Amino acid sequence: MPAPLSEMLREIAAQVRIPCATYRLQFGRDFTFREARALVPYLHDLGITDLYASPVFKLCSADSHAYDICDHNELDPAIGGEEAFDDLSEALQACDMGFILDVVPNHMGIRGAGNAWWFDVLENGPSSPYASFFDIDWRPVKPELENKVLLPILEDQYGRVLETGKFRLAFEGGAFLIYYYENKFPVAPRTYALILGRALELLAERLEKESEHLQELQSILTALSYLPLRTEVDPEKIEERQREKEVIKRRIANLCGQSPETLSAIEQSVAFFNGNPQDWRSFDGLDELFQRQGYRPAFWRVASDEINYRRFFDINNLAAIRMELPAVFAQTHRLIFRLVAEGKVTGLRVDHPDGLWNPSEYFRKLQREYLIRRLQQRVRSAAAPEEEPSPAAQIEPAAEEWIADADGGRRGGPSPGWPLYIVAEKILSESEPLPGDWAVHGTTGYDFLNDLNGIFVETANRALLNRVYTQFIGRAISYPNLLNSSKKMIMLISLASEIHSLSHQLERISEGNRWYRDFTLNSLMFAIREIIACLAVYRTYIHGSAVQPRDASYIEAATEEAKRRNPRTAEAIFDFIRDTLLLRNLADFPERDKDKLLRFVMKFQQTTGPVMAKGCEDTAFYVFNRLASLNEVGGDPERFGTPIRAFHEANARRLADWPHTLLATSTHDTKRSEDVRARINVLSEIPAEWRSALGRWSRLNASKKTVVDGEAAPDSNDEYLLYQALVGARPAGPLSGAELAAFRERVAAYMQKAISEAKVHTSWINPNEEYEKATLDFVHRVLDGKRKNRFLRRLEAFANRVAFFGCFNALSQVLLKLTAPGVPDLYQGTETWNLSLVDPDNRRPVDYEARRRMLDELKDRVDRSGAELLPLAGELLESLHDGRSKLYLTFRTLNFRRDHRRLFTHGDYLPLEGRGERQDHVCAFARVLDRDSALVVAPCRIAGLTGGVERPPMGEEVWKDTRLLLPPDLEGRSYRNFLTGEPVRKGPAEDGPGLRIALLLGRFPVALLEQTGGET
Repeated sequence: MPAPLSEMLREIAAQVRIPCATYRLQFGRDFTFREARALVPYLHDLGITDLYASPVFKLCSADSHAYDICDHNELDPAIGGEEAFDDLSEALQACDMGFILDVVPNHMGIRGAGNAWWFDVLENGPSSPYASFFDIDWRPVKPELENKVLLPILEDQYGRVLETGKFRLAFEGGAFLIYYYENKFPVAPRTYALILGRALELLAERLEKESEHLQELQSILTALSYLPLRTEVDPEKIEERQREKEVIKRRIANLCGQSPETLSAIEQSVAFFNGNPQDWRSFDGLDELFQRQGYRPAFWRVASDEINYRRFFDINNLAAIRMELPAVFAQTHRLIFRLVAEGKVTGLRVDHPDGLWNPSEYFRKLQREYLIRRLQQRVRSAAAPEEEPSPAAQIEPAAEEWIADADGGRRGGPSPGWPLYIVAEKILSESEPLPGDWAVHGTTGYDFLNDLNGIFVETANRALLNRVYTQFIGRAISYPNLLNSSKKMIMLISLASEIHSLSHQLERISEGNRWYRDFTLNSLMFAIREIIACLAVYRTYIHGSAVQPRDASYIEAATEEAKRRNPRTAEAIFDFIRDTLLLRNLADFPERDKDKLLRFVMKFQQTTGPVMAKGCEDTAFYVFNRLASLNEVGGDPERFGTPIRAFHEANARRLADWPHTLLATSTHDTKRSEDVRARINVLSEIPAEWRSALGRWSRLNASKKTVVDGEAAPDSNDEYLLYQALVGARPAGPLSGAELAAFRERVAAYMQKAISEAKVHTSWINPNEEYEKATLDFVHRVLDGKRKNRFLRRLEAFANRVAFFGCFNALSQVLLKLTAPGVPDLYQGTETWNLSLVDPDNRRPVDYEARRRMLDELKDRVDRSGAELLPLAGELLESLHDGRSKLYLTFRTLNFRRDHRRLFTHGDYLPLEGRGERQDHVCAFARVLDRDSALVVAPCRIAGLTGGVERPPMGEEVWKDTRLLLPPDLEGRSYRNFLTGEPVRKGPAEDGPGLRIALLLGRFPVALLEQTGGET
């Protein structure tokens, strides 16, 4: 590599912006760039260094949640467009704040007609220049769908929709379109002849044979017949079709502008095709027109078996794109790289990388393209040295070499070489490592979320809570079996087409091999489903001919589990699929089939992630309700708590392997907010009280249920989940009538989603309206404040008790997240108490004006005098539920972190042990860099710590003789509590080594100790 380029590369890599703390904002029509710009000073004062934004590109619909992008190269006008985005960028740069952008490389939105690429595919089929951009099987299992796209959009069977006149053919600007509600579909140009042919007959009756308008229409029909077919894939034919069809549309428009008779004839022909609902035969023409299109509309509830385009999970309006193709990557990343080059975007969050063909290659490509652009900028701005006649020609090879070197270094530990900050939205199963060859800085933080949440669950009470749950619902649920069956259900219903396609792929390959041709299609499909159902991770990452031991172990384990669960199925078929997935039998196939087999393996890997997500997060998590706080994205409800030692070990690994990964506790995808989880966790500490409350509540509310199909609804399992939601999300203290009504509607919406996702009594695809109504009626009755309701009084008393302990657990959770190895991430509004449930509840508007006022008051108290800290801490605890205590802790800790950035970015992580009667209730560690250090002390499982007495976890009465041991090199240093301003005093020498926790946590429930000098 030329020396000047090598030096430039080192400088670029050294300039990578690593956030100190991020703040996630969800943009939409109710929260735009303008509102975000107004927030920048507040977020800067809070201690945030980088804004972390939902996708900002143009969407198919203004009321969407930002993931149905229809144009990657236009900022969404609904949230302000480019001018407003530039204003936001200027405000961020003025505060030295970065902007991390959520990018969506796996799919695009196809609802309506906003996606020009998809619209072109529907119009031109395989002959569209964008046909390869989408992951479409043009030769699917069903031969009638060859060269067509199945569109599962209809409210009813196609024939019924057709004959009720809900399709409408229209003529606009020289083109023909078909409308169905908000959907707009193009008519294939060659099939214009059906409509124009009838118009020609009408026109011939009105105009002379020699009329130039009549002859022009005849000429247009001739030109249509010469258009290349929509099945043409030759590039020259595609180009000809694209050119000539637009010429024909212009000719039609011009003709209609010049000839009112022609326009009238076309309108009459259109009216004929639109039919009459009183005469079903009148729709034959429109039916014939549909049969000749490159798409086929179908009833959305029954089309899942035959869908032939890959989707985002099972969402029909989100079509997967083939990001592995260079043209797709280039077209979808133009604006992203421009914004990065301009410094307006300083990092990327990559959504759902498991859906990509080859995630590791995609991440390397991002880093490579970023390097190339930065190098080009540097070369253009600097005169080339005389000994380097053409440095520009060396840019791409130099970038390739840097990426290769950085990738090699990464596998042996964290690489300093990735020049662009990137985090991946990767959900890791228990003990699953993030792939070492991903050119990223870590994940979006679900792994940390579950590690941290676990230390607030009382592991010793697992058996007790099991009994409470099984006795209440009247049966035992095995979570492993539930997960297995849930994944199978998803494969049989929601993702049936994907499994059918996979099975047919493998059957076609095996049919040509005499060793394997005896495996039938049905047996292959069955075995594929069984292995996927037993796979413990979202996906494996086999590509090319390389199989990492990590991936092999997961496939091997899934195969053995599938065999165990199916003793009557021949092992040979499981072994065949295992060996195929691990490429062990590649040599058994002729050269012509090897590429097909590799494609099967890659498609298999793209399929397992959606199956796990839908089967686990969107099904099993709503059925296994023992302790709902454990049912979180990336979590395992079977793992009942995390030992503090394991939490420390996970943090140490994170520092060693991914020191700049995000640390999240709430996101837009979490099932409930961090504060709701902190409350529900308390139930693990008081199982006897929980059992008593459940018994009283169920008796009080038994008469409020409705009998559906001979059973009381909702069932006891859904009722059990409801009570946890009420305890976790109910605002503390008495509620006004309006507050109770608002809470009731939120809970009702949550339960509607919960029972639909559980798919036990109802589902989104096949709703059971009676059960849904009974459940929602039950919610309204149990939360009815208009009449005497003993349940409400008892709920309030119990929820307030749980909330008391939950608040202190939540404060510990905040401090630990903001000081652990990694980059802490705050979800919008969670800097104060946030009692949100699952989306869309967690996307409700945030009252930033109230938060800004609270922060200004806290800043004023802190700035006036350090002496104010101690009385302020006391005041905050006296008004625990107003949210100021959490805001204060967040504000002080984030600013401390920003002021000691190197300590937290590069410092060591040293777990600290407690000694004494309450040692199991303290989580503490030190962050150390050279002679600088900070100590973090946080209590956990507060109800157990205080013996169930509602008092703050502070002072000698709570902590007794418990001490915090320090390593020798920290023992002699002096500290002060940054949160209270108190100097840290050691107890009498006879008390033993270390620091007395009763003194550290004497005036505030958590401690952040700032080093103030050397010897104490």
